[in-house]
Amino acid sequence: MASKTVTIHPKPEGAAPKVSLGIQSDVAFHEAAKRLCGRDLCSIGDLTVQEIASIMELSHTVKTNPEDFRHALDGKQMVLFFEKASLRTRLTFEAAINTLGGNAIFVDQTQSPLGERESIPDMAHNIERWMSVIVLRTYSHDTITEMAACSRVPVINALSDLEHPCQALADFFTLEERFGSVEGLRFTYVGDGNNVCHSLMLTGAQLGAHCTIATPKGFEPKLEIIHRSIEIAEQTGGSITLMHDAAKAAEGADAVYTDVCTSMGFEHEATRRAPIFKPYQVNEALMSRAHQDAVFMHCLPAHRNAEVTDAVLDGPQSVVFDQAENRMHAQKALLLMLLGGAKRLPNSRERSSHTRRRS
Repeated sequence: MASKTVTIHPKPEGAAPKVSLGIQSDVAFHEAAKRLCGRDLCSIGDLTVQEIASIMELSHTVKTNPEDFRHALDGKQMVLFFEKASLRTRLTFEAAINTLGGNAIFVDQTQSPLGERESIPDMAHNIERWMSVIVLRTYSHDTITEMAACSRVPVINALSDLEHPCQALADFFTLEERFGSVEGLRFTYVGDGNNVCHSLMLTGAQLGAHCTIATPKGFEPKLEIIHRSIEIAEQTGGSITLMHDAAKAAEGADAVYTDVCTSMGFEHEATRRAPIFKPYQVNEALMSRAHQDAVFMHCLPAHRNAEVTDAVLDGPQSVVFDQAENRMHAQKALLLMLLGGAKRLPNSRERSSHTRRRS
């Protein structure tokens, strides 16, 4: 398979990042929490490096010390409007706010897209009078940005055709649990340059990781996401590498990630896509090219023996169910930040300062 590799703004070995990564000072943490209170999360690109570092730290804290946050969001009301089917996203958001003292209300929009029965602005002006936060899982990203523009309460993107920010936060939280700091970590994504890929690129750039994206020709990430990832990586010392060779992309990787080849909304393309994505299957041969301690990741649900084999998905390197669990913890941290319940505990987990560099 012909390969073209483009590395976007690689940093020289040992070059110092322009911003402080990893654990934040008390002042920086509280300033980030203050800025995030009342904010929307439509895109990972909306966050600063310090803000995402504080969300990551709080994710570790709430997972380790859940009892300390049991009543942090007492009386808060969360509504979830979902145009797409969901297992992990719905249950982890509901469990998250319920265990923080709040309440969740689910509205099934799978048969009636948002804005069809009533305009988005009219919905927003109603909802903001009853609810503390709005969680949307939609087809169009414009639905999320319009709701955010019209609502006085925070809006969270729980998946759109452009991004899946909550998934990416949980995924890099999972990597921090496994590796410590992900600064310098070699992260490889293989498959469709879709919404999950977009948020992973942005999050990896925020945290100073070296992200390699291998897609078939014509299925690359969107240029706007590439450009924003570049801007962020220039601040953190990370890098973005784009190529079409899956085997080359996996060489020496610390983490290999894939997603379904046909996302929701593109089911009509499944037959056409199948042979195109066959060389991008994550199997034992591909994983053998990664570092011996590498992990395999998938946002789920997986199409077994399509984009990933059973041997890899169920194998010892797989952390897919850790990712699924961590959706709840990362979303707890996000809700705490946006709804003013964030706090730093004296025994907050300090992440390792160890960094990984490409050889």
